[in-house]
Amino acid sequence: MRGGRRRKLYFSKIYAFTCGKASFKDDHSLIGGRGFSRVVFGNEPDCLEAEIRNYTDNSVRSTKYTLAAFLPKTLFEQFRRVANFYFLVTGTLAFTQLAPYKPVSAILPLIIVIGATMVKEGIEDWKRKKQDIEVNNRRVKVHRRDGVFDFTEWKNLRVGDIVMVEKDEFFPADLLLLSSSYEDAVCYVETMNLDGETNLKLKQGLEVTSFLHEDFSFREFKAIVKCEDPNANLYTFIGSMEFEEQQYPLSPLQLLLRDSKLRNTDYIYGVVIFTGQDTKVIQNSTEPPSKRSKIEKKMDKIIYFLLSILLLMAFIGSIFFAIATEDDLENGMTKRWYLRPDDSTIFFDPKRAPAAAVFHCLTALMLYGFFIPISLYVSVEIVKVLQSIFINQDIHMYYEEADKPAHARTSNLNEELGQVDTILSDKTGTLTCNSMEFIKCSVAGVAYGCGVTEVERAMERKKGSQLAHEHVYGSYIRDSVAKTEPIKGFNFIDERIMNGNWVNEPHANVIQKFFRLLAICQTAIPEVDEDTGKVSYEAESPDEAAFVIAAREIGFEFYKRTQTTVSLHELDPTSGKKVERMYKILNVIEFNSSRKRMSAVVKDEDGEILLLCKGADSVMFERLAKDGRKFEQNTSKHVNDYADAGLRTLVLAYRKLDEEEYKDFNEKFSEAKNSVSVDRETLIDKISEKIERDLILLGATAVEDKLQNGVPECIDKLAQAGIKIWVLTGDKMETAINIGFACSLLRQGMRQIIINLESPEIQAMEKSGEKTAIFKASKESVLHQISEGRAQLTSSSGTSEAFALIIDGKSIAYALEDDMKNKFLQLAVGCASVICCRASPKQKALVTRLVKTETGKTTLAIGDGANDVGMLQEADIGVGISGIEGMQAVMSSDIAIAQFRYLDRLLLVHGHWCYRRISSMICYFFYKNITFGFTLFLYGVYASFSGTPAYNDWFLSLYNVFFSSLPVIAMGVFDQDVSARFCHKFPLLYQEGVQNILFSWIRILSWMLNGFISAIIIFFFCTKAMEIQSFNNDGKTAGTDILGAMMYTCIVWVVNLQMALSISYFTLIQHLVIWSSIAFWYLFLLIYGAMSPKFSTTAYTVFIETLAPAPSYWLVTLFVVFSTLIPYFSYSAIQMQFFPMYHEMIQWIRYAGQSNDPEYCDMVQQKSVQPTTIGSTDRLAAKSNSLRDIH
Repeated sequence: MRGGRRRKLYFSKIYAFTCGKASFKDDHSLIGGRGFSRVVFGNEPDCLEAEIRNYTDNSVRSTKYTLAAFLPKTLFEQFRRVANFYFLVTGTLAFTQLAPYKPVSAILPLIIVIGATMVKEGIEDWKRKKQDIEVNNRRVKVHRRDGVFDFTEWKNLRVGDIVMVEKDEFFPADLLLLSSSYEDAVCYVETMNLDGETNLKLKQGLEVTSFLHEDFSFREFKAIVKCEDPNANLYTFIGSMEFEEQQYPLSPLQLLLRDSKLRNTDYIYGVVIFTGQDTKVIQNSTEPPSKRSKIEKKMDKIIYFLLSILLLMAFIGSIFFAIATEDDLENGMTKRWYLRPDDSTIFFDPKRAPAAAVFHCLTALMLYGFFIPISLYVSVEIVKVLQSIFINQDIHMYYEEADKPAHARTSNLNEELGQVDTILSDKTGTLTCNSMEFIKCSVAGVAYGCGVTEVERAMERKKGSQLAHEHVYGSYIRDSVAKTEPIKGFNFIDERIMNGNWVNEPHANVIQKFFRLLAICQTAIPEVDEDTGKVSYEAESPDEAAFVIAAREIGFEFYKRTQTTVSLHELDPTSGKKVERMYKILNVIEFNSSRKRMSAVVKDEDGEILLLCKGADSVMFERLAKDGRKFEQNTSKHVNDYADAGLRTLVLAYRKLDEEEYKDFNEKFSEAKNSVSVDRETLIDKISEKIERDLILLGATAVEDKLQNGVPECIDKLAQAGIKIWVLTGDKMETAINIGFACSLLRQGMRQIIINLESPEIQAMEKSGEKTAIFKASKESVLHQISEGRAQLTSSSGTSEAFALIIDGKSIAYALEDDMKNKFLQLAVGCASVICCRASPKQKALVTRLVKTETGKTTLAIGDGANDVGMLQEADIGVGISGIEGMQAVMSSDIAIAQFRYLDRLLLVHGHWCYRRISSMICYFFYKNITFGFTLFLYGVYASFSGTPAYNDWFLSLYNVFFSSLPVIAMGVFDQDVSARFCHKFPLLYQEGVQNILFSWIRILSWMLNGFISAIIIFFFCTKAMEIQSFNNDGKTAGTDILGAMMYTCIVWVVNLQMALSISYFTLIQHLVIWSSIAFWYLFLLIYGAMSPKFSTTAYTVFIETLAPAPSYWLVTLFVVFSTLIPYFSYSAIQMQFFPMYHEMIQWIRYAGQSNDPEYCDMVQQKSVQPTTIGSTDRLAAKSNSLRDIH
């Protein structure tokens, strides 16, 4: 038995679309054909026919690997990298006689590096596996037998199972709705996980199954469902259900999708249609686009460049080796007698010198392979993961109110955060809160509401004055706010109509109808708190909630809804008391983007039939009756004023219907709603057009979507950093422009280039309906406007004049045509700010793609809704706002933050640090490997390219793994050129990343040159110091073992001290890893040298018996190390003193203690890489300049 009281509400007539019953017309004739072959045996998942069909189970898998595929797939991924593949080839060749070292010493480092990466991949995939386990083991009630329901895991569900889902639970699979706690089998569904929308969707089961309200009702229940095959379309479903020998058509109205949530409904019963990988949400889950940072792509090019150098060195060495080998035997005389050319293998046979050269080339490729840093990729990955942890743990990007920290969902793009050239931002929910507040209204031509919007404040700030009415009412507003608790959704203050005072207004009857319309013409659901009696609302949108809350606060409290009625507590003007009034809902015509209005047909207690309508001013004013335009002039002016103040407006009107007119409308409307034909919506619109006319104007509402905290300041900082900011929004142009002023994207004096298709000629052609002519004229108009805009930019070149481009959605469609998009982009790039209005989700993505591909610069897209997903995935970096529009944007993003204001810290601080760290780290990696690898080449020159290595096998193998990797990882994680405070104080520092100054080819090649110089100094100083004289007191000269150990010691010291010189910000960890790397070299020499000579070979007791006792070893080490570091130190000192980079100038400020000297700081800030043309700072500068010009 079901517990609790069953809800007896028929919502079929509240939502007009639910009154339509599907028929077997059109698409339903496809059932049974190709693509429509699925057969589900309801309540019989074990029957023979169901088992034959072998449908997939309900478990889902989001992991990248399976247990069996993990090894081959990870190995394939690793060896796709050219450097790893190279080391695999050389490691394989190490097992041949060509190898200059033992095979194990070549293979072990590769195993360590690949193994570390595989462990990382395994850990990440295990996290995904745990999420899958959690989801698959969620529990739901399923029908076992004889009307008994029991809990089972989601993964155990089968096609045909009957399940019961309770309020606030997720649907475990795609279900066919059979019945619910409401009598007519309707339920509310939240699809936030699917499309990011928080508004509730209404679903309704078939009338024939709506009686199934109790568990025992399913004892004998059986049904056969035939429907479409699994597909990714969330909004279509075609099928039929055979129940009690009758066929019933099915539509999307009956389909409940996996991962959506049951809301405002106690329970539902449903039959499982699609499971696991067949469900629509899984069918829609595509792999996110693979994104690689520009530095990572450039790193591959550097690897290819080094491979080219390596091949050249091997080729040159082989030629010299061939010449020397051919000359070994001359007239029976042997030059290199120690190689026994008279009795040698093919490798040194003078008679086969060309073959010897080829084999030597292979040996050289293995020997000089230390030019390529084997641990580079894995070190960079480790550093990026650690950097991501720091981003996630940053307390300054933690939004305490919502308990949401920043979350780097991928670590691949950390350094890309420091190179962003253009930000493309959504508006609603990203720059604004998407939390609507009723703030003003116009009723009977009179404006009500004393509140001041953020846009109005910004507009007055830019004029340099204070709002007069804010000054007058300021203290009153503050007193009112202090006395009352803030009400979410309601920020309206006006004593003329509050607290029942509206009854004393001249047009009290119009005010009554106005707020009554707000309370009735809506789709919200009231929830009454039984303890306090307070009414709250569950609405489809924030706007809708604001309207019913406003009506409640004025005195028209919507408190109850039944299947056909809406009940209000109204203030009776005559008695002055609250009375209950009930209105019968006859029809609802929903709002959509093409209609731009919503209507409700109701019957009041006096039997009068009324059409209540609210919609956009562009469609409402033209539908007014001649005698209904009494307040049109004032209302239109107020609507424009509200739009200028950045408010969202709706116009309210009504008309009376007689019985005959309504009867005729209702018949045609019901017939259209019951149609399943393709032109169903067109039919509904035509019928609605006929009744939504001759309206009587009541007034207009104005709600504010407030800017998020800190948005203007954040945009100002980003603008000072030289980052271009584009806003892509679906709002109308006036609202977007005024939000632009509020957040400092636009300012007074900035010339606006507006591109739209609002000319009278275009509008006249649109009414005629000639599509070809409209297309041609529209395209020519947009092209002409773009050309004019470019001409304005050209004429003002060389001046400080700033331009803003504002373009609407219709114009964008033409501007993105192949023959026009480059001209559009040139115009947009030349403007200080760009605002695209009325942009569709697809247009947002296309504009983002255009900027990314044509400029070649790094783009960042930021948004919070499902309509921003395409834009986020198209941009180089997608940042999702974890706001109230669901998690779709976050799930499609690379990085998630809770508020737009955190973007400046994410980019200017973390972005700059990550870019600098990764750039310096990679440059240093190549430096240390060239320093090491080139000494091998130089030794080869001295050894007549015999292929003999200068160092012991294990010295070669462990150089990249133990003696030089940890310091560079520490630098990549902890180093800071300037502090976070200075990153904010000098935002132009960010341009170093945008212009890629720290990872340019000049900088990379200079580090490589430093490596070659270091190698030359180390090699020649060490060899010359030991060439002639004895090495110790016994008179022994230095052999290859001593020379190799000495050069290796110098290299370890040099590369680690070079790191110490390069670091700007020392921490205890960096000290620890640098000095421990050097100490570990000596410890290794002791331990390795003490091992058996068979294992340690040339390193046997070399340190204890030979190096340590000899003073020359220590003196040469000291001399060589300091000599090698002098060139870099000298260059750095001269550069910082006379040619400092921007970050070095800021470092001077810190070191000289001039951070509080405003004059010096201003001087540094004037070293601008790029002038700032937007933001509040520039607005103030422009204002100062204009005042200076006046005087």
